[in-house]
Amino acid sequence: MRKSKLGLDFAKVDEARRLAENIAADVQNFVENYSTVAVERTLCRLIGIDGIDENEVPLPNVVVDQVHNNKLLGHGILYFIGNAICNTGLTPQQIAEEIAKSNLDITKLSLHSIEKIQEAVMPYINATVERIKNNVKRRKELLETLGEGSRPYLYVIVATGNIYEDVIQAQAAARQGADIIAVIRTTGQSLLDYVPYGATTEGFGGTYATQENFKIMRSALDEVGQEIGRYIRLCNYCSGLCMPEIAAMGALERLDVMLNDALYGILFRDINPQRTIIDQYFSRIINGFAGVIINTGEDNYLTTADAFEQAHTVLASDLINEQLALLAGMPEEQMGLGHAFEMDPDLKNGFLYELAQAQMTREIFPKAPLKYMPPTKYMTGNIFRGHVQDALFNQISIWTGQGIHLLGMLTEAIHTPFMSDRYLSIENAKYIFNNLHDIGNEVEFKEGGIIRQRAAKVLDDALNLLAEIEKLGLFTALEKGLFAETKRSRNGGKGLNGVVEKAENYFNPFINLMKGGNK
Repeated sequence: MRKSKLGLDFAKVDEARRLAENIAADVQNFVENYSTVAVERTLCRLIGIDGIDENEVPLPNVVVDQVHNNKLLGHGILYFIGNAICNTGLTPQQIAEEIAKSNLDITKLSLHSIEKIQEAVMPYINATVERIKNNVKRRKELLETLGEGSRPYLYVIVATGNIYEDVIQAQAAARQGADIIAVIRTTGQSLLDYVPYGATTEGFGGTYATQENFKIMRSALDEVGQEIGRYIRLCNYCSGLCMPEIAAMGALERLDVMLNDALYGILFRDINPQRTIIDQYFSRIINGFAGVIINTGEDNYLTTADAFEQAHTVLASDLINEQLALLAGMPEEQMGLGHAFEMDPDLKNGFLYELAQAQMTREIFPKAPLKYMPPTKYMTGNIFRGHVQDALFNQISIWTGQGIHLLGMLTEAIHTPFMSDRYLSIENAKYIFNNLHDIGNEVEFKEGGIIRQRAAKVLDDALNLLAEIEKLGLFTALEKGLFAETKRSRNGGKGLNGVVEKAENYFNPFINLMKGGNK
């Protein structure tokens, strides 16, 4: 029998999950029939196509655009590349290079049987699957030999714009005690319908997510991990118009954590709902197989909507995200479902409401490494007040057993944090985590008290919201603005022209090879 310190009614939790499961199943019925240019570019990358042409256009874009411009992408890029292999004897990379030189049009070649086409691409597919398996094996070996920090993992960001400067910052943070380093993407990269190439040294508010940058940072963190005797996890962002491509790049370069949430892209980047929901499915299959913990973006809801009034939307979204991840074969242990400490500091008993939300989330998702986000909306230039707000956030995180703890920075509202600011934040969290280590096992919540009543109300409100979404369908719910008080049209936003309906001979063997595997 499940126990609840909050006295939660688990019959209601089960009903909420059933509703979320129905919502996710309805979404999946749509997803199964469609692909996107990003999914097809991902397949190019997964069979070994990389590099850029003379105009610095990524070769996966060059190949997919040729087929898409001929209105044939519904057959799938693997169909045309496999057929080209049969006709030319070239590798996928060589085929891409010939297309880039305008020497080859893979839509105009004589067609071989589907069996021969599939047979032609399988060696490249199997090679990549083995490479990712070896990355998972290597991570496990390092975790066994080096160990890692205890949960909540201390998660910090670097965002200089220059990958080489990021390395200096990241290694310093690891030495100071960080467990996860997140390299923030440059502003606006989520809206690019291509992945930049190579190492980059210029970015605004972050650093470009490229495969070479991933490789550089992974090597740097492995190096400092050996030095300090602790495995350091690397995080980046596979949201936006290139969601599955970046998931694939992360799998190939052994990233450990990925921001991965279609709802975030829809609400906060105005990406077309159909496009990004389709992209999310394949990206989560890849992340699941690669042992990557995903982070979802529910915390962002409360930067636009009121945290007290709209807390139930966070829980409802967490439940939907959980079910969508399960449909992609992802284990609960890799679901870093999001929530945040964002109550107005002037709200009486705000700490108690935050505590109720965090404890409720922990009890409803007991296996998930929950991602708990710090105060941002009400941070000001008063660094002393900000440091206290972060301290309260730190208390709740250790009290309720959160999994991934994104450290707040006292200078957050002023500038990109200095290394010294990061040190103070890590010191703050370590002090509180040590002194309150077992408080969650010592303190009970008063029956009929503020905390229990608040948790019960949020659960009831989430249940009602999920019932409404089930009737409407997720796409209509987004159009009505039921999340983050933001309305998004099913046919609006960026990227809809990259959605294609699958033809009869479409195939993607990675789904069967990766989904729910590699455990």
